[in-house]
Amino acid sequence: MTCPFLEYRDADGEMRFDTGRAYCTAASRFVQPMRADVCNDRYDLDHSRHCEIFLAHEEPAP
Repeated sequence: MTCPFLEYRDADGEMRFDTGRAYCTAASRFVQPMRADVCNDRYDLDHSRHCEIFLAHEEPAP
């Protein structure tokens, strides 16, 4: 499973990239490749348990 907030973008405004870069729609920013590993549930990581950005956006409203 992959985090629903993760996208891969090949551009940022007018700047284009050779390969898609990990972008977190919840944080509205590009993320480091290590963060993308969490988003993609690699290396026994789970975005729904190990990502503070995901957890902050999935918490129910008070």
